[in-house]
Amino acid sequence: MKTLLKGLAGVAGAMALAVGGTASADKEPIKFALLQDFTAVYTFVSSEYNQGQQDYLRLINETGGVEGHPIETIIRDTANEPQRGLEAYNRARREGAVLVDFFSTPVSRAAVNRVLRDEVVMITALHGRGDASHGETFPFVFPMMATYWSQATLLADYIDRHQGGLANKRIALVHIDSPFGREPLPVLQELAQQKGFQLRSFGYPSPGTEQSATWSDVRRYRPDHVIIWGAGGGQQVSVREAIRNGIRPQNILSVVWLSETDARNVGGNHMNGVKRFEAVASGREPAVIQDILTHVVEPGLGAGPAANVGSSYYNIGVATMAVAVEAARLAIREFGAPLTGDTLRRGFEMIEGFDARGLMPPVTLTATDHQGGGYGRVSQWNGQTWEPLTDWSNAFQEIVWHEIEKDAQGFRDGR
Repeated sequence: MKTLLKGLAGVAGAMALAVGGTASADKEPIKFALLQDFTAVYTFVSSEYNQGQQDYLRLINETGGVEGHPIETIIRDTANEPQRGLEAYNRARREGAVLVDFFSTPVSRAAVNRVLRDEVVMITALHGRGDASHGETFPFVFPMMATYWSQATLLADYIDRHQGGLANKRIALVHIDSPFGREPLPVLQELAQQKGFQLRSFGYPSPGTEQSATWSDVRRYRPDHVIIWGAGGGQQVSVREAIRNGIRPQNILSVVWLSETDARNVGGNHMNGVKRFEAVASGREPAVIQDILTHVVEPGLGAGPAANVGSSYYNIGVATMAVAVEAARLAIREFGAPLTGDTLRRGFEMIEGFDARGLMPPVTLTATDHQGGGYGRVSQWNGQTWEPLTDWSNAFQEIVWHEIEKDAQGFRDGR
């Protein structure tokens, strides 16, 4: 954490960082609030994710800013506590933030009504409410990447297209016993009816360090494929237990939260063949990552260890800020400065086919669709890195949107 926030006065306290050098000093800054969990639950991902965000924003400022406007970030630790997150949000809003990213489902859910009332954009990539994809109900909330529903349907589609079909198969969903872990169930149950496969879910208690009893039940079920749905160290336990109980790695598929670190900790080549949903490209090959290396990392301006650059979670952080900066650019060009939450929202809804120069699937956001199409791809661990197996695509979006609309209606009804 100290490495991640080097140059800032303190780790867990409140801080504001101007991440620029060459943007015009006489133009009003654009303020993004990255109020995230650096010390509690999301530590398995938040340091790399936030480092990617900071490095990308540094790149933007070092290369001229957003139409000449520098970006300033307000970075505070919420410790995954909703009340602490709301206090940090209120302070950031008073300081002029037009965008907030909590990267915490409990905190972002608690903040929904606040940001809607205050007209502050909240991005919720790969966390938060899936129904926030419904732009008419949640005009200031942008998931902007595939929801967990879209991830589940894409993994099922991969089995259907590339692993012998779904019909008459036994599929096991092994998940942490939490709302996040149970989230894919409705879309998989609907697919089971449509495609004619058996589905059974197996929950394990949080935090996921002990799963042996669960996997004994899975073994007796004798599934053809297993979808694992957890995060952090629990995912490593799931992979080990699956293999120990006779599941071939090639038949294990994961939600997005499975990283290079997880693979290394599982050990050797034991995870070879395990597959996952991928929201953005990993590695250093994408052009924007090369630019970060040239303009940020090599001059010594990076926000954390250079070894993290190009990791899955680092690149997700880069992608979130790439979309946010593109929205800010479009908004300033169309509506002028200073940027407000409302004009930034409209900038997001003007994004069309944006892929951050090959880092992510093309994203199109509209006033009705804040998910961006639900695109992703399946990649496979090959012993060294995550190797893409498919092109960017989406699957069964009619099933996904049924869930989005149903839950959005519940929100409107106060349920």
